Amino acid sequence: MGELNTFPVSYKVKGKRIVIVGGGEEALNKARLAIKTTASVVIVSEAISSKELYEVGAEIVGRFETSVLDDTALVFVAETGILAEQVKAEARSRGIPVNVVDVPGECDFYTPSIIDRAPLTVAISTEGDAPVLARLVRAKIEALLSPDLGRVARLAGSLRERVADALGKVQAKRFYEDLVTGVGEPEVLLAAHAGEAAGEVWLIGAGPGAEDLLTLRAQRLLQAADVIVHDQLVPDAVIEMGRRDAERIPVGKKKGHHSFTQAQINTLLVRLAREGKRVARLKSGDPMVFGRAGEELAALRKAGIGYQIVPGISAAMAAAADTATPVTLRKVSPGVLFATAHGAQGEELDHWAALASSGVTLGLYMGKSIAAGTAGKLIGRGMNPSLPIGIVINAGRRERSLYRGSLGDLATGDLAVEDGPAIIFVGEAVAHGDWAEAADLAERTYKVA
Repeated sequence: MGELNTFPVSYKVKGKRIVIVGGGEEALNKARLAIKTTASVVIVSEAISSKELYEVGAEIVGRFETSVLDDTALVFVAETGILAEQVKAEARSRGIPVNVVDVPGECDFYTPSIIDRAPLTVAISTEGDAPVLARLVRAKIEALLSPDLGRVARLAGSLRERVADALGKVQAKRFYEDLVTGVGEPEVLLAAHAGEAAGEVWLIGAGPGAEDLLTLRAQRLLQAADVIVHDQLVPDAVIEMGRRDAERIPVGKKKGHHSFTQAQINTLLVRLAREGKRVARLKSGDPMVFGRAGEELAALRKAGIGYQIVPGISAAMAAAADTATPVTLRKVSPGVLFATAHGAQGEELDHWAALASSGVTLGLYMGKSIAAGTAGKLIGRGMNPSLPIGIVINAGRRERSLYRGSLGDLATGDLAVEDGPAIIFVGEAVAHGDWAEAADLAERTYKVA
């Protein structure tokens, strides 16, 4: 994600003035926005060309005096000339923010495209670069929001003291979520949440790392979570899709470094849920595929904690999509086996070799560092060294990398490839994928002395 050059805020104008310089259409556009606030709107112009300016309810001043800027919150300059320069200079000498219409370089602030559900507002800004895009985004969001949201926001404000007295912090958040989504009547909701105590854990598949591959259910629950407990492989862009005020706890585990043991993670999830919190347990890929979900579920069941499981796109499925590889293909591959190469013993290797020899595609996780040794063992168990191999690193992401070759190439030596989680496909189905952009595997291995 790019960095912002502006910081979005809602600026207080109650009891202040908003001054607009200009007498044409641009001044009228700003006046129509400003008049919706409780500020006093003053238009300064020596010549009014837009007659509608007389009808918007603003005060019109034909001659500029510095006292016009007393108690002014914001200034919009919608024309050029001596008058405009005088107002800009005086405003800036007083530290009043100035917006010069259609001149982003001279603006202290930008006017966003606004969705008005007072007191609720949604503002879309492009830092002055693409106002047309901001209007298009606004139209899409406008269509999603009920006209009644303003009434709901006012109702929520009127209940703040009662909610604060009756509910704890976690229960209050849930009360407002249910109020806004129309789950029930306010009095009934207040009573229900006052008796609420038990938390819940959601095991959510974060997919291979691209935030647009999250399911809609995953996005919804991330927005509802009080705490996000996430793996090391889950990118920041996915974590950022959670509620901004949610607590975030990294429990990352990667090869050679475990900041949390699995037992500690299990204990943490139980503790947070017993505190009444809704916990999003974000796992890379799918939580039920090599995600140790079984151990966490056992701990939650033992503690009597409620849970939900939200599936995600597993890395192997993302790798198959990245390369258009049909891991099952009529008359070529009758099935697919997903396995982790780490810890594979003789019987497992015998089983893989037998399946691969019958045409089944192998999809091996977590095997990059031991790929050469595993390939050699499989060849030793009768697998054909010419079987096609395809490797996808960082599947599903923009920075993915691809390699192709044969099982014999893989057995030659250790891989010299990019960092990141790898999926290794073995089988005839690989030859039916699109590996045109893949590097030659034979050129990316080196012999171990």
